Amino acid sequence: MSAAIRVMVVDDHPMWREGVSRDLTAAGYDVVAATGEGRQAVRIAAAARPDVVILDLQLPDVSGVEVINGLQTEVPGVRVLMLSASGEQQDVLDAMKAGATGYLLKSAGLPDFLDAVSRTAAGDTVFTPGLAGLVLGEFRRLAVTEPTGPRADAPKLTERETEVLRLVAKGLSYRQIAERLVLSHRTVQNHVQNTLGKLQLHNRVELTRYAIEQGLD
Repeated sequence: MSAAIRVMVVDDHPMWREGVSRDLTAAGYDVVAATGEGRQAVRIAAAARPDVVILDLQLPDVSGVEVINGLQTEVPGVRVLMLSASGEQQDVLDAMKAGATGYLLKSAGLPDFLDAVSRTAAGDTVFTPGLAGLVLGEFRRLAVTEPTGPRADAPKLTERETEVLRLVAKGLSYRQIAERLVLSHRTVQNHVQNTLGKLQLHNRVELTRYAIEQGLD
């Protein structure tokens, strides 16, 4: 990779934290920090400015959800990949609603983990198989039970941006969208970034929820 992606690892198990850090370094990532406490993670991230934070859900001092909230305040634009032993529905939904970019179970193999980090850094939403449907289903439920309706002040998207947004709402990855529309991966990323900017949203999870609320799924 041309410019090393800056990664921070937050997990309270030292052997797991050190192993993940070694795997990331060996794969060419720049591990700028590693810690086992949530509050410390937020303080360190403010100085280390990681691009991606690999975050465990269960920490000894505060929850992973609280850490996500703190990271978004201290490091706007940081992307968070949850790496957790829990696949419980509420844990996944709480993390995604708080703003996590993706959610991967610790049972994932190394190739899947490294692919997830790469995709998270690119802004893609990453899930352990089966969890994506759970999150999309919850967003659709919320769109019905807590409808926001069309935004009168919503900026106009281009036809292509709307097309990409519709596929984002269906849960397709950037790679799948690129294949479906016969576009390059980079072009899809650019469309998503432009749409985020126009709608003043921060990540793809927010974008997915917006698209579902607007009936684009």
